[in-house]
This record gives sequence, structure tokens and C-alpha cells, in this order.
Amino acid sequence: MADYKHTLNLPETAFPMKADLARREPDMLAWWEEHRTYDKLRAIARDRPKFILHDGPPYANGAIHIGHAVNKILKDIIVKSRTLDGYDAPYVPGWDCHGLPIEHAVEKLRGRDMKQLDAKAFRQACREFALEQIDVQRRDFIRLGVMGDWFNPYLTLAPRYEAEQLRAFAQIIRNGHLYKGYKPVHWCIDCRSALAEAEVEYEDRTSPSIDVRFDVVDGADLAQRAGVSLPPARASIVIWTTTPWTLPANQAVAVHAEFDYSLLAVDAGAGEELLIVAAELAASVLQRAGVTVSRELARVKGAALEHLRLRHPFYERIVPVILGGHVTLESGTGAVHTAPGHGQEDFVVGRQYGLAVDNPVGGDGRFLPATPLFAGEKVFDANQHVVAVLAERGALLHHEPFRHSYPHCWRHKTPVIFRATAQWFISMEQAGLRAAALAEIGKVEWTPGWGEQRIYSMIAGRPDWCISRQRMWGVPLALFTHRETGELHPRAPELVDQVAALVAQDGIDAWFDLDPATLLGAEASSYEKVTDIMDVWVDSGVSHHCVSQSRPEILSPADLYLEGSDQHRGWFHSSLLTCVAQKGHAPYKGVLTHGFTVDEKGRKMSKSLGNVVLPQKVMSTLGADVLRLWVAATDYANEISVSEEILKRTSDSYRRVRNTARFLLGNLAGFDPMRDALPVDQMLALDRWALARTRELQHEVVAAYRSYDFHVIYQKLHNFCVVDLGGFYLDVLKDRLYTTPAAGLPRRSAQTAMYWIAAAMVRWLAPIMSFTAEEIWRFMPGERAESVFFTTWAAIPDTASVPQAIDWPKVLEARAAVLRELERLRVAELIGAPLDAEVTLYGTPEWVSALQPLGDELRFVLITSEAQVADAADRTPEALATDGEGRSGLWLHVRRSEAQKCARCWHKRSDVGTVAAHPELCGRCVTNVDGPGETRRYA
Repeated sequence: MADYKHTLNLPETAFPMKADLARREPDMLAWWEEHRTYDKLRAIARDRPKFILHDGPPYANGAIHIGHAVNKILKDIIVKSRTLDGYDAPYVPGWDCHGLPIEHAVEKLRGRDMKQLDAKAFRQACREFALEQIDVQRRDFIRLGVMGDWFNPYLTLAPRYEAEQLRAFAQIIRNGHLYKGYKPVHWCIDCRSALAEAEVEYEDRTSPSIDVRFDVVDGADLAQRAGVSLPPARASIVIWTTTPWTLPANQAVAVHAEFDYSLLAVDAGAGEELLIVAAELAASVLQRAGVTVSRELARVKGAALEHLRLRHPFYERIVPVILGGHVTLESGTGAVHTAPGHGQEDFVVGRQYGLAVDNPVGGDGRFLPATPLFAGEKVFDANQHVVAVLAERGALLHHEPFRHSYPHCWRHKTPVIFRATAQWFISMEQAGLRAAALAEIGKVEWTPGWGEQRIYSMIAGRPDWCISRQRMWGVPLALFTHRETGELHPRAPELVDQVAALVAQDGIDAWFDLDPATLLGAEASSYEKVTDIMDVWVDSGVSHHCVSQSRPEILSPADLYLEGSDQHRGWFHSSLLTCVAQKGHAPYKGVLTHGFTVDEKGRKMSKSLGNVVLPQKVMSTLGADVLRLWVAATDYANEISVSEEILKRTSDSYRRVRNTARFLLGNLAGFDPMRDALPVDQMLALDRWALARTRELQHEVVAAYRSYDFHVIYQKLHNFCVVDLGGFYLDVLKDRLYTTPAAGLPRRSAQTAMYWIAAAMVRWLAPIMSFTAEEIWRFMPGERAESVFFTTWAAIPDTASVPQAIDWPKVLEARAAVLRELERLRVAELIGAPLDAEVTLYGTPEWVSALQPLGDELRFVLITSEAQVADAADRTPEALATDGEGRSGLWLHVRRSEAQKCARCWHKRSDVGTVAAHPELCGRCVTNVDGPGETRRYA
């Protein structure tokens, strides 16, 4: 038997079948760095229109986790796709470097040495620690394939950034948004500092739930208000609270003006007494207190009780009844214990009534030494003591544990308290910040759309922003206040700008080392420096200003901010408020939100559950491109599920795409697009179909990139590789590629189509599977740019000018029916490979007109050795309806071919051996080997 293998055009490429990403990707990173790919890209894109995705800075503390990977990969996909879209899309990563977690980390690391560190040395230790963490995180972010200016990032600890932060702060002061106030704020006992709203999270906690009597001072006054005579019994308003420790600070009891309140005569075990509770809640109050006998003596509106005098349950203090719109009927008694020093709503209503803002609790969470009964006790430990005192004095009506949602410090995971202190605030109202911010929200494009309502409701309902912290590692509130009046220096904005100039040279130590006389001269003796630092959310929040001032390529407002959904109360929120307060507009034109990572069962990642997926491990085993493909394949708008099994399935999908690319490259061996590519009017009909399908898909892919629908891209790309290419086009193409002359028109036509498919696909892949796309790019035929990222979307030839001679949807439908029957026969062991078969298709005129134009080339589409088309009226009894019932109008008869098999193309043909020089070949293979090559028009 002659060996005709050398006459075949078998695939040939050095592009490896095995990805080996864990080993190859670091080499690609080294190549990008050596060739300064990012810097060259900036030069190439310099004159293009800008697209700015402004990086939300991760906190410089600890190794990155899977959530970090999701965030950075999504950003990188967008930046790279916008670059391919013809934009100049620089990416300047950043880090958030100040704040309490770094202070605590340094304190833990230094241990006993902490006593030897003064404030300046401590700040230096924090600075060094943050920079070490940045190096750790940067290494992993780069390993993910995220392309950016990694060795020139923006850092909130950089002196220039700190200086610009102060300049932004100065403008906020000029615009009238800053004030100093004594009011309750969230206070972390462990931090010993005020917390911002974004630093508070809610977790379930069990607290003591108590119903407490506040005795009425003047029973006659109560009777007059009720309009009835009352028995001479003890009368009290009952309040309900889950924070007994706040009762020492009580200054009033609040009721709602419009609610009905019942005056009940009851016996709670100590004889008849009168209790006043909301009528709607009376039954539940009496039930939990175990009171079974009662009668209603009167019912009054809450407004009638205003200014009724009550006795504090354990102090010699008279407190009034006040009216408050915050009182509800959801639970409790309808009467609210009011301590303006321990609650925002209490503070607001207390200010209306001129109540004292009493705060008997120190920064360590203990009652101050002058606090009667509870001096020195920790507030949460004091709860039981307060309950005991109430019981001892007959003020406790009921006591039971209560499970409820309670604010916790997001760092320490410990419960926080509300505590009135003197703090610096950005006002939401005094210069119209709330109204302006709400108006700007409507001008922003939110993805998903629900993000708009979420941040709108948060801004609409939030209190003033407490921006001061009683710590050391942060940008100072560079203010001077009068020693006697406490008033801000009248030239405060100007002085902050002067401090900024000093900080730009020497960092934040310039403020802490500053002699006030340097700036104030003779006034220095009358003023003192504020020692507080800014809330770290101000640091990242003003990045819209700080980065654009120091990096001219980063414009403000940015086109896009992208972070997790928690940032509606975090970075999106703080950035909006600072930018509106400083500049009067939002810092972003668009905001994209992604969900959090969970395991395949929807559970949060937890070491105790053992379901944590480490991105470092994934990169060192499966490779970063598999991780990137998983991110792209997931609908990030919801929770993002990840597990080893999910990543394994993603790895399988990756291989399908890679194998498709390898097939294309292998069959483009020796093809030079400048020399060998054909114009569309010379290409075969099937190849024009493939070009048209690729061009159509590119429009869909680019549109999905622009709308950030990356999972749609994954689905379309995967379907294209598996169905359009692997399941049809490339499957049909193999015979023509392998058996026709290497430089003949049929093969060059196929190669032309494959070249454009590969040229388009490599670009579609580049934002997602960046390493793989760059690897494919190196094996693409013809002259090309140094990197795939230096290009834009492929200019796929338009086939619209050439009439489509074949009804390919009909052909595909017929092919699917034939393949089903071939598989049935193969399973039944009646045939082996499809080329063992012959097929006759019987159809209605519609089918005949669709299939007959292919002529003898129909067999190549069906991958059978013989294929004929006949009228449905001529069908044989063996013909089967493709839909089982004949409604489709198409029948087929598949049978085993009895012809001899061609040794070269493996088709079974009756003309095998008719040429003496090649007794083992069919006629067309003889033409392809010794003659001018066969003619193909369609497939």
C-alpha cells in the first residue's frame, strides 16, 4: 500500500496543546515587563479618546483573597476591552494606606517594643508596614494578569497625595460644609475612636430586654390631662429598651403625638397601680409582664402627655415627656427612653426640647468616676447591675433576653456604643450637601440599575459625616481652634493650604512637628492644633481629586467606578459626598457593582467551613487564565459562586477554546495573509458564511463588552467554538483543508476564513484570557504588532456584497437530522465512522431547492461518502421522517456504503482504483495529487 500521508496538508503548529498555564504565565509576565508593554501601549493610545476606570484602592493589609481577584479581574477586562475598542484607557492602581487596622497590626508586631516608640516613630512603623503589604498584594495582582502602572501606583500615604487631600479638605471648608459638634457617634471601645457609617456592620446579638416604670410626679396633673378621676395609686409610663446601660444618661421619655395611649389599672404583684402604654401595644406589654387583670381607665393622645413630669427610675432627676416622630408601634411600649448622649434620634429630639446631652461613658467604654452607682464599670457588664438596681427600686416591670440586630465594628467584630463626644463633621444640610448629592445620583449610569436606589436611600437618610478620629496613623485635620472659644481659626482654609505645602515635602509629620507660630505668628498663643486625624474614608473618598492632580492621564470625573456592592455605603458613598462637597458634581459618570464570592452552596467563604478558595493556589495549579475565565463566565450582579469543582468545569471550557485556537493555527501553517488571502468574491460559499457569522458575532461581543455583560461573551464565545466551529464549520472543513492542494483556491479560501476567525477570536479573548490570547498572537501568521493589546478589534471583511447562494440555516437543519441518524446507526454497530454511510434526502420543493444547489458537495457538508437529494414523492419505504411524523417535509435514508475506501481521503467511492497509477485512490484524490486539484464552489 502506498503512503499518501506526505500529500496531505496536516495541521502543523508549535502552539502547544497543553496549556501548562501555571508555568507559562510567569514567563509572559516577565516578557511584558521586559518589553515595557504597558508603557508602549500608553504611547500607542496617546491620541485616542480617553476612557478612565478609576481604581478603588484596596486596603494595604494582608494577602489578597478571592474577592480581590474578582474585583481586579473585572477592572482589567474593562480596561483591556476599552483599549481594543479604540480608547486610551490607562489603569493606575492605588492603595488605601492609613487607618486603624495598620495601627493594630504594628502594635501586635512590635509587642513590648511599642513602649519605646514615640508617635513619630510609630507613624514610620505604620508606613513601613503598609509598604510591605503593598508589595505582597502587588505581586499577586500582577500575577492575575492585570495590566497597569504597577510600579507607579497612587498611595494614600504618599506626601503628594496627603497634600492634595488637605487641599481638597480646604475647599470643602470654604464651601461651608465643616462644623464641630458635640453629638453621639458610633464609638468602638476597642478602637477607642469614633466610627463612620461605613465602618459599622450589623450582626445578631442577645441583649437584656427590659420594661421599666418611669413614675409620674403629679397624679393630679395626669388625671387632668386624661379628663378622668384616677385612683390614688402609683402611676408610671412604661418604656422598653435593650440597652439598660444607657439609663444613667436618660433625660426624657418620648411618645408619639398621634398615637393613642391607654391608662391601665393593673395588679402586677404589688397591689393596684396605673400603667401608661400605647393602646395598640397594651396587650403584648401586659402578656410579657405576666399581668392578667387590668382595666382601661382612659385613653389619650400622646400630645396630651407632653411635658408631663416623670421621676428617673434610680436618680434624683425629674425628666419630661416629650413628643417624637421617631416613636413607632413595631415593638416595645410606644414610649421611648431618651438619652441624647447615646442616640442620634434622641439627640435630634433632645435638641428640640433643650435637653442636656449627658455622656457618663469614657472612651474606654467604662462609666466615668463621677457616675453614681456604676462608676468604673464596663457598659455591657453594667447591664445586669442596672437591671438589679431597677428591680431593687421597684422600677422593673419585666426582664428577658432578646435576640436582635446590633451595630458592630467591622474591624473588631465587637458591639459598638453610641457616645456623645466633640467631633468634626461634614454637614449634610448646612450648605445643601444632601440635596446636591441626591441630584447628582440621577445623572450617573448605575450597573445594575438597582444601585441607584440603594445609594439614593443611603444618602437621603444618613446623618452628618463624622470625619475625625482619635488616632495617630492618618492625614491630620490640620485645623487651629481658639483656646477659649473653641472656634475655628477664621483663615482655616488658607492655613490648611499652607500645611498642605509643608506636607507635600515632608509628609504628615510636617503637621505633627509644626510649631503653630510658624503659620500663626503672634496669634499662636491663642490657638491650639487639632490632634485628630481624618476618617480613612476621606482618604480614599478624595482620590478623585488627589489622583487627577498628580496623574494627568487620569481625568475627573471618571467614566467608571467598579467595586463590590458594599461600597454603596463605602467608597461610592464617600467619593460622592467629598466630590460634591468640593466640586459640586459626582466623581463618576458610571458605577458598576459586583456581588460577593460564595461557595457552590451559597455560603460565605470561611476558614471554619473549609470552603475558602485562595487565588494564589488557583494560579499555581490551574493558572490565572482559568480564574479570569471563571470571573467572566459568572453573572457578577449576584453572588459569585466558586469552588474547586466550579473551577474544574471552567478549566474544561478553557480547553475547548484553546483547542479551537490550536486547530485554527495548525491549519494556517504556511499561510501569509498578505500573499494568500482571497477577496470575498472568490471565496467558497461556506467560508463566506463563516466570515459573516464571525462578523455578526463580533458585533455582539463588542456590544457585550461595552455593556459589561461578560458572562454573555463567555456564553457566545463558548457556543461559537463548540457549535458553529467545532460542531459544523471546522468539522466540514477538515476534508478540504487536508486533501486539496496546499495553494489551491479551495484551501486558500478556507484559510482566509480561518485567519479572520482567529484574528477576531484572539482579540475577543484578550481582555479575559489575556495570557492565552498573547500566546495565540505569537503564532498568528503574517506581520503583526508586538502585542495583541496594541491592536483594536479585527476588521473582518464584509461579505454582504456577495449574494448568498446557499440557504445555510436549512442545510444545517438537514445536517443535524443526518447526524442523529448516523449516531443511531453507529450505536447499533451498523456503521463505524460517518464516512461508512451514504444518504439520500427526500424533501418537499422547499427542501429540494435548499439542498440541491450543493450538488456533489452536499456529502462534504454531511460528512458522508455519498449524498443525494430527491423529491419527497419518490421516497422509499426505508426513508425516515426527520421529525418522526413527516411534518418537517424532509425524509432521509441512511445506509452502509458498499464502495471501496479511498486510502487518502477515506471516502468510500465507486471510482476508487479507476486510475492505474493510483489504484487505492478515488478520482478526486488523483486530481488533487497529480492534477490541477479539485474544484469546489460551496463547501
